[in-house]
Amino acid sequence: MRAESQGRIGRLFIYTLLFLCALYYLAPLYVMLTTSVKTLDEIRSSNLLDLPHQISLQAWQKAWSGACTGVSCEGLAPYFWNSVRITVPAVLISTMIGSVNGYVLAHWKFRGSEIVFTALMVGCFIPFQVVILPMARLLGLAGLSNTTTGLVMVHIVYGVAFTTLFFRNYYVSVPDELVKAARIDGAGFFRIYRSVILPLSLPIFMVCFIWQFTQIWNDFLFGVVFGGTDAQPVTVALNNLVNTSTGVTEYNVNMAAAIIAALPTLGLYLVAGKYFVRGLTAGAVKG
Repeated sequence: MRAESQGRIGRLFIYTLLFLCALYYLAPLYVMLTTSVKTLDEIRSSNLLDLPHQISLQAWQKAWSGACTGVSCEGLAPYFWNSVRITVPAVLISTMIGSVNGYVLAHWKFRGSEIVFTALMVGCFIPFQVVILPMARLLGLAGLSNTTTGLVMVHIVYGVAFTTLFFRNYYVSVPDELVKAARIDGAGFFRIYRSVILPLSLPIFMVCFIWQFTQIWNDFLFGVVFGGTDAQPVTVALNNLVNTSTGVTEYNVNMAAAIIAALPTLGLYLVAGKYFVRGLTAGAVKG
């Protein structure tokens, strides 16, 4: 009985601690949400943690289509869609390239394959700032400076090292016997990949989709350096909106804009977060 009582006290302590941690991490989101639906007069006259007396979506409307981000007052909408046009192709292409690379490095090894894999691992740890000048030079030579296509290429190149690492470590756990049996049956490189490897790859694909989407959508440095006026992502626009001075700091608009910029990644984790955890535990970080 004593051991059972101690176990209950221990579980109660753990749940209480988890609840307090959840409150701590959710408090900023609560403040952002409540502030974004308050008027400026209510923000000035009430406490930061007070619930709104009357919900107003005017700040959300202005943040989306009317707030000034420097000299332009079109809100976040055009930049939000810029981020979509940058993120979606960059995620899909870098993930597919990483999948094929990981398949090769795991089951079709060649002379020097370990050196290639080591080089890709080193690429994962190169700081963004190191590649800015050579990347700018390459984009200029290719005629892709200050374009959405240029930003897509930057994120593909930088993301391939990570996706290859994830896929290679996952595919190492796929038994060689499956691949050898397919070879004996006459299947070639792409047939084995399509019929044997891909059906087993959903967890690691979800890991790479979520990882790449988060990294690319939240990127600021590449966006501000390589994005022209018409190709800047939402993160750059959010920074410009918050730092644009109009005489009055509209905290409700700023909070609404920050939530709009964060909604895609938040929604992705809510919908596919369980697949992310499943992919990690299935071998995405082993090997």
